[in-house]
Amino acid sequence: MKYDVIDLDNKKVSSVELADDIFKAEVREDIIARVIDWQLACRRQGTHATKDISGVSGTTKKPFKQKGTGNARQGSLRSPQFRGGATIFGPVVRSHAYSLPKKIRAMGLKSVLSEKVASGKLFILDSIEIAKPKTKDLSAKIAKMNWGKTLVIDMPEESVNFALASSNIVGLDILPPEGANVYDIAKRDTLVITKSALERLEARFK
Repeated sequence: MKYDVIDLDNKKVSSVELADDIFKAEVREDIIARVIDWQLACRRQGTHATKDISGVSGTTKKPFKQKGTGNARQGSLRSPQFRGGATIFGPVVRSHAYSLPKKIRAMGLKSVLSEKVASGKLFILDSIEIAKPKTKDLSAKIAKMNWGKTLVIDMPEESVNFALASSNIVGLDILPPEGANVYDIAKRDTLVITKSALERLEARFK
């Protein structure tokens, strides 16, 4: 599939051949949602916890004798029925991560890339390197593009000035080709890929 390559002035400079099996695949919203759920689950820290009876500080002495008081028998003031006592069946520190087949993850990435192409929200840039790391100049160029929230996929070593200039621009983020993922692509309005990063991105599927 032929696709136009533009520069930062939004002028066509050349064209590139996109792999149909990656950028023209069936858009499976169910797979995209499944991969996003998996990503977010893996990001969860799982540090939530409540104190069980062994974690509650206090005496271990029996509150009163077993018989003769007329009260229900009690073994500890740290029990959950007492104020300040333990919590029963509360959350514990654990990992929320689970495994997802590589084929499903690849299908999700192909689907979200194809969705950007189908909606006209994918742009291939010849290069994003700029002469000086000036945020004002870059912000003006980006505003003319009318991209909205944008994710740029580029080689980090080739876009030093761009990375410095874009660090203060709200809604503009950069990822290397190896870090491109379904969640970050799906939540942005526009996806921008440089020619050099495109080769590395397509290589992930081989």
